[in-house]
Amino acid sequence: MPPFVVERHSPLPVAEAWRRMTDWERHTATVPLTRIEVRTPPPDGVGTVFVARTGLGRAGFDDPMRVVRWEPPGCDGGTGRCRLEKTGRIVTGWAEIEVRPDGTGSLVRWREELRVAKLPRALDAVTARTGRLVFGRAVDTLLRGS
Repeated sequence: MPPFVVERHSPLPVAEAWRRMTDWERHTATVPLTRIEVRTPPPDGVGTVFVARTGLGRAGFDDPMRVVRWEPPGCDGGTGRCRLEKTGRIVTGWAEIEVRPDGTGSLVRWREELRVAKLPRALDAVTARTGRLVFGRAVDTLLRGS
């Protein structure tokens, strides 16, 4: 599936927007029926592994991810970049998070390419629209802090 992109402008400083976007456990509150478990000790960085478990009870699937790029914004408020590789059997692909200065706040860009096992490519457009909706809400929630 071609990548989809979600962009949001925020009044938050770059460092705070970055902190909120990369607080993996907080993502649990943003995606319905999903919880996040970080499997590596802090601090975050290249090699951090976490799993998004989506479903109810035993009916569900795991979406394991590994951080393969970690460039937090500098103390000067520069651009931060993170890349996640999805390593599961059901969901594969990658996601990139970029947070950069934008006026007095920041611009957050979430770019993702994902494939769902056994889902026909004919449904790629529907999957991309759904991804933009779900991850758009996730970004909004993370930036609001609620």
